[in-house]
Amino acid sequence: MPGNLPLLTGSAAVPLVVLASAVLHATWNGLTHGLRDKLAGFTLISLASAGCGAVLVCFAPPPAPAAWPYIAASAALQATYQLLLLRAYQLGDFGQMYPTARGTSPVVVALVSTTLLGHSLPVGQAIGIAVISCGLAGLALADGLPCRAQLPALAAALGTGVMIASYTLVDGTGVRVSGSVFGYIAWLFLCQGLVLPLIALARRGPALFTALRPLCGRGLTGGLLSLLAYGLVVWAQSRGDLSTIAALRETSIVFGALIGAFVFRERLGHRRVTAAATVLVGIAVLQIAGQ
Repeated sequence: MPGNLPLLTGSAAVPLVVLASAVLHATWNGLTHGLRDKLAGFTLISLASAGCGAVLVCFAPPPAPAAWPYIAASAALQATYQLLLLRAYQLGDFGQMYPTARGTSPVVVALVSTTLLGHSLPVGQAIGIAVISCGLAGLALADGLPCRAQLPALAAALGTGVMIASYTLVDGTGVRVSGSVFGYIAWLFLCQGLVLPLIALARRGPALFTALRPLCGRGLTGGLLSLLAYGLVVWAQSRGDLSTIAALRETSIVFGALIGAFVFRERLGHRRVTAAATVLVGIAVLQIAGQ
């Protein structure tokens, strides 16, 4: 589990863990986007989170009292994130919505962590984050500027990115005061996993259970991948710089672009390839600056 990684104790392990999380994140998003009933799919993901959290809290040391406000705030932010992402996927294409949502986050995290939280950001790391963000924007806009009909989808995707940045900052602070990374992750999974199923039940009523049955396999698999992806990130946040982690985890967009091309048969094109290469250059700059 992310709280018990004895072989990954040095700072050099942090980028590897975050990159592994990025692959898992792109994969579960691809699984979810491929579901026809996306509300049911997201509900199953949340149920997997709540179920695993309920098991893990039985074995995890409880977090310190100072961490509980952060857990509550993160649970609310992640439920909002799921609803916005769900709406974005209902309205737009995976190849545009996913990079737009993920690409917004590192810029917001960097700005807030340096201006409001007082964290330092060396020039080299700032350049790396800027290069990554430019590459992510290129992936999002590779097919040109959105038309008016696409604006609601784009607004939902941008709102998703803001929520990602918000819970990243909340968890980055909360896990450091928790005294128990494992306990923080376990209780966060349990709390945030209960919110969306309750919302879905209020919307659909008993018909929700019928909708869940045929999607159980893919939905629960996506949920487990989602849990592992975010658990790895929270572990990394307890050991590394928030802005660097936020930027590295958004490399999931590169993997998302590949999923869009090879799974959903979306056109990759030279613009997407160039943008993906820009992201990789930014990662290299970020790592060199952090050494």
